[in-house]
Amino acid sequence: MGSQSAEGVTDSAAAALRRARFGALPARVRHEDMVEEHPATPADPARFTYDPEGSWASFSCLAADLGL
Repeated sequence: MGSQSAEGVTDSAAAALRRARFGALPARVRHEDMVEEHPATPADPARFTYDPEGSWASFSCLAADLGL
């Protein structure tokens, strides 16, 4: 026999109320359905080539920054 709660509802009645209100848990989602795979982009060899004209732009000079 179920025990009485403070509101006067038995444990089995409370369980039935919870089941009616919340129902069952949703179906489990498989890992394959959560993961999306894309092929990696090929490496661009021109990205890492040395550019002597533009190489000065990547360095900072404190004197130039201060306008000296």
